[in-house]
Amino acid sequence: MSEHHGLVDSHHHLWNLDRRPQPWLDEPGHEPIRRTYGIDDLRRTATRPIGGRRLTATVLVQCVTSVPETEELLALAAQDPLIGAVVGWADLTSPAIGDVLDALLRGTGGAYLRALRHIVQGESDPEWLQHPAVERGLRAVRNRGLGYDVLIRSHQFPQAIRLAQRFPDLPLVLDHAGKPPVGRGELSDWERTVRVLAGAPQVRCKVSGLITEADHQRWTTDDIRPVWDVLLSSFGPDRLMFGSDWPVCVLAGGWNRWAATVEELLDDCSASEIQAVLCGTATEFYHLTPAGKEGGTPCS
Repeated sequence: MSEHHGLVDSHHHLWNLDRRPQPWLDEPGHEPIRRTYGIDDLRRTATRPIGGRRLTATVLVQCVTSVPETEELLALAAQDPLIGAVVGWADLTSPAIGDVLDALLRGTGGAYLRALRHIVQGESDPEWLQHPAVERGLRAVRNRGLGYDVLIRSHQFPQAIRLAQRFPDLPLVLDHAGKPPVGRGELSDWERTVRVLAGAPQVRCKVSGLITEADHQRWTTDDIRPVWDVLLSSFGPDRLMFGSDWPVCVLAGGWNRWAATVEELLDDCSASEIQAVLCGTATEFYHLTPAGKEGGTPCS
């Protein structure tokens, strides 16, 4: 790997607990990250290059089901040159979803809204993504030129597959590779369904969140490699993008350890394949511009 071009972190979070509670942090096991995290914390943390590339742009992703949180994230993107895009939240089931999206796009930092996400992993209905109200909301997302981040667990792949089939013109990205059960090592069901989803050409996949699905204390690159091999053969490098899931990844080793692992996984890839995974795929999907946000791309 040579030292050139940029590095995009396609998936990270920020939260200020003094301004906005994060109820999910009250769950057992989240004690190490139960504090405020800002963008400068990420700058201080993400110091390890991958293949000579240092962090040049990021995609900031929502945490809670709150339009005001999305407004705050967009305003931060407008102020900070590192943040190239925001994945926000709005109620897809609301009859006013179009008006809400239009207001977000017109508001401060609205130009950085590139996708929406709902925490489908928390929905018990196995057909949530196929609800008529949800599909109406997804059409509003599509009609505004936005993408959609798919956050599911491995047992929810059937509805993600149906989503891809019913919306072939909606750009989709699978967050955290659909959360394969790395810790259990039982990947056959996940592999079968992720390969089916990868058959939809509009779907991309984030190589992120894998270490928090492994044993937080004992995982090694060998635990992650079988998942990587499936993703690489299913999607190809041009549809994969690196993401840290910081600061959640702090629970299982942190940004720099994950970066070192990704570098090891990419060791047998060509320069063009590395370029795609570390920069190109995310840049294309989220329509990123470089630090400074004028002209070119983070990969230039």
